Amino acid sequence: MRVVTNYHSMSAERTLAWDWYPGTIPENVVVAETAYVETSFSFYHFRSELPGGVTYRRGASTYLGTMFDVGPQGRVELGEYALVHGARIICDAEVIIGDYALISWNVVFMDTYRLPLDVQGRRKELERVPARPLRFAAAEVPARPICVERNVWIGFDACILPGVTIGEGSIVGAKSVVTQSVPPFTVVAGNPARFVRALDPNENHPPLTSTLA
Repeated sequence: MRVVTNYHSMSAERTLAWDWYPGTIPENVVVAETAYVETSFSFYHFRSELPGGVTYRRGASTYLGTMFDVGPQGRVELGEYALVHGARIICDAEVIIGDYALISWNVVFMDTYRLPLDVQGRRKELERVPARPLRFAAAEVPARPICVERNVWIGFDACILPGVTIGEGSIVGAKSVVTQSVPPFTVVAGNPARFVRALDPNENHPPLTSTLA
């Protein structure tokens, strides 16, 4: 499959003609026609061994600053027309971003902490980091999938923690830390993110406050 813009496409060698970084798109990354990858640098930390380790559906796009820090058994899916603008996706299980989702800059998705919660275990893992080629933490800790359903908007600098589902049509305010799942058509904000108000799925909504991206 190929990446297509109005004037470029991914080469047979899986390079991007417009790319500032001299990398390639990994073989197990599936990119639909009309999807867009701004730079292969987004895959610098990509280590998934699964088929479809990252899948771009029709019209999905990732822009500068987006990083796929995906472990050997991790899998990420970007739904149709999802737009990801500079997010970091830390994934050892599964992160699904639904159709028409809008992900603002510096959002972090992490389906795992990659470090033990106890101090001694954390110290031991940090001592192992310098011996690894990319100096990453990779302790054997649980990973819990993240699901962002369709038509979700996540504001800049938000952090989505392991096991969270953000329901259809919901909005997460900028700089929020989402520790629990969010029901459909709900606005949440804060650290930790809390209920702000419900949205009417049948209503056209005016612009929200400046706390949202």
